Parts: sequence; C-alpha cells; structure tokens
Amino acid sequence: MSWVPWGITLFTVIAVYFLDRWEHKTVKSIFDWVPAILLSYIIPALISYAFGLDFSQDSIHDLSKTFFIPLTIVAVMASLSLGQLKAIGYKPILLFVSGSFFIALFPVAFVTVFPHTDLVTETFSNKGFWKGVPPIVGSWIGGSTSQLVLKELVECPEGIFLSVLVMDNILVNIWTILMFQTIKKSKGLNSFLGIKDKILPEGIREEGSKRLSGWITLLILIMVVLLLNVIMESFVGKVVTLSILGLVMGNFLRGWNFKFSLKLGGILILTVMSILGLKLRFDLFGFDMYFFWFLLVWLLGHFLFMVLIAKLLNVNMAWVPIASMANVGGIATAPAVTAAYKKEWMPHAIILAILSMATGTFWGMITIYLLQQFMG
Repeated sequence: MSWVPWGITLFTVIAVYFLDRWEHKTVKSIFDWVPAILLSYIIPALISYAFGLDFSQDSIHDLSKTFFIPLTIVAVMASLSLGQLKAIGYKPILLFVSGSFFIALFPVAFVTVFPHTDLVTETFSNKGFWKGVPPIVGSWIGGSTSQLVLKELVECPEGIFLSVLVMDNILVNIWTILMFQTIKKSKGLNSFLGIKDKILPEGIREEGSKRLSGWITLLILIMVVLLLNVIMESFVGKVVTLSILGLVMGNFLRGWNFKFSLKLGGILILTVMSILGLKLRFDLFGFDMYFFWFLLVWLLGHFLFMVLIAKLLNVNMAWVPIASMANVGGIATAPAVTAAYKKEWMPHAIILAILSMATGTFWGMITIYLLQQFMG
C-alpha cells in the first residue's frame, strides 16, 4: 500500500494547483476564503478518513522532512533578488522589518508580562497551544514555507496545527479587507498624523532576458539538497545553511531563474502540506477562543506599532498596509492591496512579500528559543 499516500498526495497537489488557477467565479470565491494551503492539508485527511486509512507513520513523512521541505526552503530563498530590493528604499524596508519584529516578539513579551493569566497557564501551557505560536509567526512573516518548517522545529501537534490554520485563515481574510480600506484612506491618515513623505520609490527593473532554463535550475536545487543531506544531519542546520545557499545562488549565479524558483517553491509548499495532511486526525481539532482573541490582539498591535514607526520615520502611511500585507498576507494579497493605492507600486509589494518569505523562518526560530525559556 506504499503507493497510496503518494497517489493521494499527487492527486491533491494537481487538483488544488489547477483549481486555484481556474477563473470560474464560484471556484475563485471558494479560494478567496479557503486558501490552497488549507485545502491541500484537509483533502488528504478527508480521503484517509473516508476510507479508514492511517498514513501517520508512513515513510513519506521522513522523505518530506529530509527532501521536500529542504528543497522548498532553498527554492524560496533563491527567488529573492537583492538588486530589486534596493529599489524600494530603506524607510519602507525598515517599516516592514518593524512589523516582523513585533510579530515575532509580542508573544514572548505577553508571556513575560502576564505569566499568571488563564491564557498562559491554561491555553498555552496545559493545552500546549504555545507550540501553535511559532507556526503563526512563520505564516505571518514567512508564509507557508516558514510555517511548515517552524511546525517541525517546535513539534506542533497536528490537532493544534489544524486549529492554528483555521484561525489564521479567518483572521487573514478579515485583515485583507481592512487593509484594502486602510490604504484607500492613506492621504487622510498622512494628514492626520502630520506625515509629509513625498519620496517615490525607484522603479523595479526587470531581470535580464538570458535566464537559466527551468530544468537546469531544478537540477541545481536538487543537487544542493542531496549534497547537504549527505554532509549534515541536523534539521536546524539544514534550514540555516539552505537559506544562506539559496540567497547566494539567486544573487551570484549568473542568469538565475527567479520566476521558476518562486513557482517551484509554491508547488513544493502544496506538496509538503498534502503530505502533512496524511497525518491529520479531525477528532484532535480544538478551537480555543482564548487563543483566537490573543491572535486578534496580536494582529492589531502589529498594525498600531507600524503606524507609530511610520510616524517616526515620516514615511507614507500607504506603506503600512502594504508592509503589513507583505508580512501577513503574502505574495498574492500584498500587490492586490497595493493596486488600490498605486498600481506602479505593485512590484515593490511583491519584492517585500518575497523578503518576508525569506526571513520568516529566522524570526520564528527566535520566537521558539525565547518561548522555550518560559514554557519549557
């Protein structure tokens, strides 16, 4: 039966990938509220449940951790062009980093200041929901890749992870709507806060036309992962090393194919999530309202902190929803929100979103280390 989990995974990835790109009105409306990553996690679980199958101990999970997850990391990191990043300017980047800083450290600050609340003692400690915090950090800063890596690093239980995915999806959809409205009111907010930023970012220059073929790019990425698996055993060590190698390859190998690398990363994310879904048991799902309200306060605090930084830097308030969506929303929603203000800034939003994908895992590792000092 070893082929069955592979068949379920392949079916899920193909189905979700093409459905996500289908321009049918009903299908598009479904994906507006239930993202591809959540569907790719739930579908394998539904199939396994329907046929009474259990693949939680199948060897496919070991292969995912040793090959697919590392390949996803290096592909995503290799998609970040440092040359394009410079065109955004240092102030919007500082604003973006401040948003990431708040997301990564707010849970640690909360546990430090309020150690005896029911949220900390019961939800975080007794129910183990603190292990759901790093995947949220990964999701909000780095997107699906970081979320998956941090889930493995903190060993988040499947039931809590499903709960986190559902809560995250609810909040991100609400947040996207709010950021659409906020960016439309940027001029009024600039006037209210006394922000007089008139500096426009440079245009994003397209990469040269002579790119490595997709097959060569894929071969290079696979060889790097296989070689590193031979010389290194530590999962954390692989995460750090592949992140650095991906960044180096993308920016120093002549003719690197950034678009293919980014597209490959997206497909690999669906693959890894589908494999994870084979472990999922619906009877372990628990929706904790204390944790949900904590996430809501966390997200609002992130926004208010960025508004404060925007005021201190005297940077256009439009960058706050753009940077927030680059963190929380990702590569699809960040440019969509930006288009409601200036379509010319959409490429800048995409680059910020890629920067978010490249840095999320490191922020999450900091969160894990600091939370472990309090939660054990």
